[in-house]
Amino acid sequence: AHVLTMTATPIPRTIALTLYGDLDLSVLDEMPFGRKMVKTWVVPPDKRQSAYAWMDREIKTHKSRAFIICPFIDPSESMQTIRAATAEFKLLSEHIFPQRQLVLLHGRLGADAKQTILREVRQNKFEIMVAPPVVEVGIDIPNATIMVIEAAERVGLAQLHQLRGRVGRSDKQSYCLLFTSEGSQSVTSRLKHLERV
Repeated sequence: AHVLTMTATPIPRTIALTLYGDLDLSVLDEMPFGRKMVKTWVVPPDKRQSAYAWMDREIKTHKSRAFIICPFIDPSESMQTIRAATAEFKLLSEHIFPQRQLVLLHGRLGADAKQTILREVRQNKFEIMVAPPVVEVGIDIPNATIMVIEAAERVGLAQLHQLRGRVGRSDKQSYCLLFTSEGSQSVTSRLKHLERV
């Protein structure tokens, strides 16, 4: 073979290459040894506070690390119900998890600052990282076991798979919590599909 194309999720470019390119296809459908399936839950709005309390217990009891992903870096004037990373970081660190070590990571930080934050998260200096979907690829923090995705209905299934893949990278049980900014039946049923795969 002259070219090897690999993907963990069916991103559009890879799907197109598979369908229209002259490629042989191999599927690796086994988890690496010792890894567990990530338990995924769609969390209704009325269970948000219970989910936060559960996260706090997991961090305290199992020394878990968590990602909280927001669609935007800064709040949007036209979409005020959608949570933004900067505002969510302030809310979480001051009111929800004041006793936890939180850090904010986003694409407007310099490369050195981002690398420093990631190194310190790997060294367990922080327990919760708040970020936009910039952490979708290329981040390997084995002790991260909780992924929270805000406004999950705004994210495609392939990107949800990618984000969920940031946890479950060790032998610890990992979890993905999908929060929505709207509770329509169509949104819930689409996201519920992710609970089963």
